[in-house]
Amino acid sequence: MAATKKAQKPQQTKNDGTSSCLMKWATRLTVLLLFVATFGWLDTIKHRWYVFDPTSLHELAQAAIAASPDDTAGMISHIVTNLTATYPSTQIRINRDSSEWVFNNAGGAMGAMYIIHASITEYLIIFGTPLGTEGHTGLHSADDYFNILVGEQWAFAPGALEMERYPPGSVHHLPRGTAKQYKMHEGCFALEYARGWIPPMLPFGLADTITSTLDIPTFYHTARITGREMLKNLLIGKI
Repeated sequence: MAATKKAQKPQQTKNDGTSSCLMKWATRLTVLLLFVATFGWLDTIKHRWYVFDPTSLHELAQAAIAASPDDTAGMISHIVTNLTATYPSTQIRINRDSSEWVFNNAGGAMGAMYIIHASITEYLIIFGTPLGTEGHTGLHSADDYFNILVGEQWAFAPGALEMERYPPGSVHHLPRGTAKQYKMHEGCFALEYARGWIPPMLPFGLADTITSTLDIPTFYHTARITGREMLKNLLIGKI
């Protein structure tokens, strides 16, 4: 009888191990499903946290061009001054320090950007280069609105046999989940607005710095400014 009991122990240990493994995978699956469900719910209500409006920003870009023709610095000043006057600091944070320009290498294209606003669901930047550049737009978790201030942007999607052309005063809307090749022809600056989930976009904006340029100061300042602006917006309740 004693020998029989001893023989049963390995089988019991094996069964306990299988049950423990199944429990772990069941727990992981439950956590994953809860995460997906929570994210799906948040995605349906994210519009509640938007402050900017694509149409208003397009009109602001056009007004800046009219107020300061052939003066990119004047256009940027007009935009930031208007935004600061329009939106109270208790609602949204606007970065007024226009000296905080940093390089940006993403999707093979290179330019510089000035981060006017960054939060979890929106960002607003001035992006461009006087030299011209081209690359991949990226495949993003937010809608992107590229309001041309100076120069032209050219773009095309797979299957298109003719390019899209966006002159000053126009806006190039890139819907969430779509991608194109683009070129900022002979120098171009734009007011770029993204609305959606911004954190998943950050790896695209930083990957080239890590894998190609190895420009550590640019990586540091981009992360520092973006993190600072997101945190300060969260502190006033802007998600």
